[in-house]
Amino acid sequence: MDIAKLLTENTEFIDVYLAKNLETPEKELETLYSSMRYSALSGGKRIRPFLVAEFCRLFGGKAEAAVDFACAIEYVHASSLVHDDMPCMDNDELRRVKPTNHVVYGEDIALLCGDALITRGYEMAARNKNVSTEAALAATAMLLREAGAVGMMGGQEIDLLSEGKNPDFATLMKMHEKKTGALIKASCLLGTFAAGITDENDERYKAAVKYAYGIGLAFQIVDDILDVEGDAAVLGKATHADAALGKTTFLSFMSVAEARAYAEKLTAEATNAIAPYAGNETLTELANFLLTRKK
Repeated sequence: MDIAKLLTENTEFIDVYLAKNLETPEKELETLYSSMRYSALSGGKRIRPFLVAEFCRLFGGKAEAAVDFACAIEYVHASSLVHDDMPCMDNDELRRVKPTNHVVYGEDIALLCGDALITRGYEMAARNKNVSTEAALAATAMLLREAGAVGMMGGQEIDLLSEGKNPDFATLMKMHEKKTGALIKASCLLGTFAAGITDENDERYKAAVKYAYGIGLAFQIVDDILDVEGDAAVLGKATHADAALGKTTFLSFMSVAEARAYAEKLTAEATNAIAPYAGNETLTELANFLLTRKK
C-alpha cells in the first residue's frame, strides 16, 4: 500500500471542497477570506480529513457523509496554526516554507482569520446534510468540546504557562493529550459519526478513541524528535524552536532512542485497537507512516 499516494489523492480531493467553502461572499470581506484561504489551503498532508474519511469507510459509512466533517476539522486545525504562530504565542515566521499568516496579513487580520476559520469549521459540521440531524448535532458538540477549553485550547494554555517552569511528565502528557491529541480524536470520531455511530459505549466508538490516543501522542513524540534531529528545509519551519522557547518536551524526560521506542509502543496499541475490524489496513499503514515520517 502506498499511503503517501493515498494521502495525496485525498488532499487533492478535499482541497476542492476547502476552497469552495472559502470563496469570498462579499467584496468587502476579501482581505479576511484571502487570509483564510492562505492558511487553510497552504498545503500539508491533510491527516485529519483523511482520518475522517477512513473511519467513515471502516465502519460502513458513505463517502459523501464524511466530506463536510473533513472540511470542518481542517478549518479548525488551520485556525489553531494561525493562532499558534502569532507573536503572543510561538512567534513563528515560517509555516510549510511560507511566511506565516500574521507576517503576510498583520496580527489583526491573522487574529480574525483564526477566529473565522474555527467558526467556519463548526458551521460545516452542524450543517452536514449527508448525515442524520442527531449525528450532525453530536459531531458539532464533540468538535466544540475537543477544540475548546477542555481540549485543544486547554492544552495550549498548559503549554504557555509551562514555559520555563519544567513541568513534570504527567503535566506534559496532559498537555499533549489535549493540544495535539484532541483534534486527532475529533477527526476519528467525526468519521464514526459520519458512519452513524454516536454512542460512546459502542465498541467501534471506543476503538476510534483508542486509536486516536495512540497516534496522537506518537505524533507529538515524533514532532519533538524532528525538532531536534529534523531538516528545517524538509520540515518547512525552524528546528530547535522548543529549546529556544524553554519548552519541556518528551526529550526532557527520555533519550531519542527511548522516545522512539515509546512512540512505537503507542502506535502498536493504536493499531491493535482497530485490528478486529475488516478493512483496517489503510489506518494501520497510516499509523506506521506517521511514526516514521520526516516532516
